[in-house]
Amino acid sequence: MKKVLAIIVSILFVLSVTGLCFAQAGAPAPAKDTKAVEKKADDKKADDKKADKKVKKEKKAKKVKKEKKDKEMKEEAAPPAAPEKK
Repeated sequence: MKKVLAIIVSILFVLSVTGLCFAQAGAPAPAKDTKAVEKKADDKKADDKKADKKVKKEKKAKKVKKEKKDKEMKEEAAPPAAPEKK
């Protein structure tokens, strides 16, 4: 009778320790929705493209403005052409 009681107590001890180990491990992370992840990536790519286009437009506008200013400066700096004598 003592041996049976000892076996039952040892089995309960092993089960309780195993339960504590599993309780501390925590729940596994939920699986991410792949469609949501892909959509986020696509949104980021679209935002990056929009930002790139905006930057390119700003650079182009600055370049055109600078060229216009340089052209005006050249016209002001150039002396008026002397009329030709015949």
